[in-house]
Amino acid sequence: MGTNTYLDEVLRRYSSSFDLYRDYSIYGEKYPAYGYFFSLGEKYVLKKEANLWSIRAYEHVLFCQTDTLTTEYIDHLHKVMEDHMEPELVRKGQKYPEKDHMISYLTIVVISENTPDKETIKNIRKFRFDKGYLFNFRGHSEGGFLCACLDSKEVYTNYSGRRLKKMFEDVFRFIEKKAS
Repeated sequence: MGTNTYLDEVLRRYSSSFDLYRDYSIYGEKYPAYGYFFSLGEKYVLKKEANLWSIRAYEHVLFCQTDTLTTEYIDHLHKVMEDHMEPELVRKGQKYPEKDHMISYLTIVVISENTPDKETIKNIRKFRFDKGYLFNFRGHSEGGFLCACLDSKEVYTNYSGRRLKKMFEDVFRFIEKKAS
């Protein structure tokens, strides 16, 4: 199983609820894929014009492929999240996100041919990104990180990325079952 096979299956699962873009470029760097999800919740009385409240939730997922994940690459991806994903995808170049913004999940998924060393796994677990806007009145952004290792069929995540772990482990089982 190669990184492209694994990525194709992951994207197939994301395609039901995400807008997906192949060969996505962010700040001059090419990535194999990017996914975008938006959810709007509203409460109104009798008709939509009498809106009591609205919330907007987003998720942005950037997919990467590598031979072996390193601490330097994790640092680079954290910088991409901090300097490009958050200002461009969440705030859209503005000082704050739009009105009614509640949360934006920024997730980086790395598909690696080889399992990283113990120090890198430790850095995956310590990966952290959280940013509030106007004392969280305009919501906040939260960064998730996930690494799927093809050789060991292990999935490593940070705290925010743990909600995705089960799905990525299931992709390994599905591909194995399909191959046999």
